[in-house]
Amino acid sequence: MTARKRASANPSVKEPSPKEIDKIHQSKSPIISDDPPLAPPKTGFIFKLVLFFSVPYLYLIFYRYKIDIELRRSIIINAGLSLAGFFVTLWMIPVASRYVIRRNLFGYDINKRGTPQGAVKVPESLGIVVGISFLVLAIAFQYFNFTSDSNWLVEYNAALASICFMTLLGFVDDVLDVPWRVKLLLPSFAALPLLMAYAGHTTIIIPKPLIPYLGMDVLDLGWIYKLYMGLLAVFCTNSINIHAGLNGLEVGQTVVISFAILVHNVMQIGASTDPEYKQAHAFSTYLVQPLLATSLGLLAFNWYPSSVFVGDTYTYFAGMTMAVVGILGHFSETLLIFFFPQVLNFLLSLPQLFGFVACPRHRLPRFDPQSGLLTGTNDGTLVNFFLRIFGRKTEKSLCTYLLVFQGVSCCFCFLLRYLLTGWYK
Repeated sequence: MTARKRASANPSVKEPSPKEIDKIHQSKSPIISDDPPLAPPKTGFIFKLVLFFSVPYLYLIFYRYKIDIELRRSIIINAGLSLAGFFVTLWMIPVASRYVIRRNLFGYDINKRGTPQGAVKVPESLGIVVGISFLVLAIAFQYFNFTSDSNWLVEYNAALASICFMTLLGFVDDVLDVPWRVKLLLPSFAALPLLMAYAGHTTIIIPKPLIPYLGMDVLDLGWIYKLYMGLLAVFCTNSINIHAGLNGLEVGQTVVISFAILVHNVMQIGASTDPEYKQAHAFSTYLVQPLLATSLGLLAFNWYPSSVFVGDTYTYFAGMTMAVVGILGHFSETLLIFFFPQVLNFLLSLPQLFGFVACPRHRLPRFDPQSGLLTGTNDGTLVNFFLRIFGRKTEKSLCTYLLVFQGVSCCFCFLLRYLLTGWYK
């Protein structure tokens, strides 16, 4: 969460003289700029994360499961492109930061107010770099995997259209500062390409304990299923957006959930014998690997202390991508359990979101510049709830607690699926 400063649009301001214009142009020169250089990326921390994620992933791909050679080849090619996207993102963020600062698209870190870091201009909306890198990678991957008559090609491109649309709307929100009531509707429009192109089944499997009472094991929901898909896209997108306010939290939760989705996909591909089921999870893998890689590149700059802000551009992009992955991979129930912290944050936020309780612009904890600690307020967010339960903490430790909670929730989902296999469905 940031307090952004924008260029004045007051019509009463006089036009600058030619000499003043020359001075302005000189002040924009990168050589004479007073803005501090962007802090170097925290690559050591990121490479440790990459190693942590790579070991179980490679174990599942090459050792634990016997995956079809062609399918494994496509996954590895996609992973290679994703790795390239990671380095492109690392390279592009400093370049894009100079441009957004030049256009007065920056913010001040509210959680560092009263300290020297709180007076530093932080480039805003750098999620646009991740969105563009992701889309270029996803489009390029079609050359290696899809043919012109592929059954998945239409839905794949529809998914990319929805993600691109949502990224654009997120950037518009960063620039125009759209009211939150309008923000709730934006994912509905972005999801339209996916909903219109969706040609998959609209049925759900009835849980086994309910079959004797309903007299059926499969229920066709028809248009209600597509409505559910649209609502899922709205929830995932906005839930990432409102569970925010700390350096690294928005990107961190996306990284944790993306890795959980990736592991889930590989496990389902390895355990299933149904070719269509395998392709659905492979489709999901082709989108979530670039999301994970490019997000890690952004996290290198956004982790505490953050040198860039991701903006609503990133939160909308990440939420829509994970919604698309869950919808077309046919594991929306599992996705919602991965999103348990976001669901809890949404429930805590309901009184303020619907106007029953006063809702400030930034529902952030209070920062004490003397001690460097955050204190929880009465605002209905998971961030403040954690501070009220566990006491005052630094921003970095609080973010770490929340991401560990995210990881525990994902592990609980895997445990729940294991315990309910054969009994629930």
